[in-house]
Amino acid sequence: MNTSPSRTYLGLTASLLLSTAASQAAEPINFSKEVKPILESACLSCHGAEKPKGDLSIHTRAAAISGGESGTSLVPGKPDESLLYTLTILPADDDDIMPPKGDPLTKAQTNVLKRWIEEGAEWPVEVELEKTQKIDFVQDVQPILEFNCVACHRDGHSKGGLQLDNAESAFAGGDSGHSIVPGKSSASLVYTSTILPEDHDDIMPPTKKGGPLDKAVTDILRNWIDQGAQWPSGLVLEPKKAGDVPAGVDMELVTNIHAKIVANSPETTEAEMKKYTEAIPGTRINFDMLPIPSGSFLMGSPESEANRNADEGPQVKVNIAPFWMGKCEVTWNEYELFMYPEEMQRLQMLSGDKTKYPLADAVTKPTKPYVEMSFGMGKDGYPAISMTQHAANKYCEWLSAKTGHFYRLPTEAEWEYACRAGTTTTYSWGNSLDKLDDYAWHADNSDFKYQKVGKKKPNPWGLHDIHGNVTEWVIDQYSAETYLNHSKLDSVENPWVKATTPYPHSARGGSWDDFPERLRSAARRGSDKSWKAQDPQLPKSIWYLTDAQFLGFRVVRPLEVLDPVGLSNYWTNGVERD
Repeated sequence: MNTSPSRTYLGLTASLLLSTAASQAAEPINFSKEVKPILESACLSCHGAEKPKGDLSIHTRAAAISGGESGTSLVPGKPDESLLYTLTILPADDDDIMPPKGDPLTKAQTNVLKRWIEEGAEWPVEVELEKTQKIDFVQDVQPILEFNCVACHRDGHSKGGLQLDNAESAFAGGDSGHSIVPGKSSASLVYTSTILPEDHDDIMPPTKKGGPLDKAVTDILRNWIDQGAQWPSGLVLEPKKAGDVPAGVDMELVTNIHAKIVANSPETTEAEMKKYTEAIPGTRINFDMLPIPSGSFLMGSPESEANRNADEGPQVKVNIAPFWMGKCEVTWNEYELFMYPEEMQRLQMLSGDKTKYPLADAVTKPTKPYVEMSFGMGKDGYPAISMTQHAANKYCEWLSAKTGHFYRLPTEAEWEYACRAGTTTTYSWGNSLDKLDDYAWHADNSDFKYQKVGKKKPNPWGLHDIHGNVTEWVIDQYSAETYLNHSKLDSVENPWVKATTPYPHSARGGSWDDFPERLRSAARRGSDKSWKAQDPQLPKSIWYLTDAQFLGFRVVRPLEVLDPVGLSNYWTNGVERD
């Protein structure tokens, strides 16, 4: 998750500092509870065991004392000679401040480091630090408080004398004591009251109001407090309820999936993005994800391009944030685990995995199809086809719940950016059709059916079948005026035209059933009702497009993890019914 460089954060209130000063003076700093969370969340991303910046690693006490290019970072008993402390108290605009990027430690956190070093920098020899996710208040904590706490603890409705809608009141606490003690989750009621037994009278939120919270959610609260409980200055929270998100969303489920994603997403910078293989838990099935760098490109096609359509212009410069993208289209091997839960259970049993996956199990699954959905074209290693955009979105939600990574459909801009892979030509390999057969399955070489994924050459960024094989869903509403509307803006950042009607939705890339002009990098296509014309059901299925045997999808994983409401908007468009 990214933390905004422009945010300023409230430290402890004066009253809280005074009330805790005496106890702090009497108790030595606890490394595991107070220092370790600061170092793991703020320092390890650049100064871990592997390829440490400035040759400085602080994953062990010995490594921290040994230091790096600028000298030792830790001199026990001497904080003023320890870079681990002195660099954290530099002015915010100093080039050498640590951590950098406009996210300084709070005064309370630097005081903890100073006192710990003064006391001799005790550090159990067996403790080796590991990078943990930096908890972002707005993205991670604010939704938990607004959906679960603020309704009963806000201005004008402060049950137990406790307000949690603003930082000053939240840190001050209520009748039962301090609700938030930065650096000490064990002394913070906001955390400790959420982990009480389910039948305890004081559990928060109460069982009748959605409690207890999932462990992944309470872990976010604990880590946030232990990392210093930063709260953006002036930010006031408002109570939220399920009605504030798209219709049909189980917000408790999405919040719990979000918490799992936060716990399993250690990457915070683009430099940390590497290609990886994702194994679907409980199975031997996996897929590859490739990093797509941030950048800008001209979206659409020039007027001079052969076979260009009017909806591909005017060309617009678009800025894109980094993300990972599936190396190949989603296959039946992957998709049927979602489509047929009993198949998932069978494979899990064969693998010997007895783990329960309640979050993935709770995601809505497709109804059973009334026809064989590969239409005889093959399944093992072949792309899954004929699903609605809604079904593809729900697969992404299920996959996110299963793996703990935020997966979704690409936006139309992300798709074209990745397809072009830095090129400006008609196709990612150039303008000529001479190499078409090397890179794509299309109407003239596919033998009238889709083919196994990954058999053609990839584009410059390693993506296979980005041209042809199956047309790929993106998450946007289709409009012929999209680029014209974008061109009226001063800056176009990560555009997404959210769906507001059942048709048309955008699909890209062309298919095994198309001629070359539909395989161009800029070619666009919108869905229509004819894609499910043969569906005999009334109302029509929200899961299957029986007449779109050319249509599949691939997934992306953005570096930035949105808050639960943001996730729900990607996974549920609310317009899936005809």
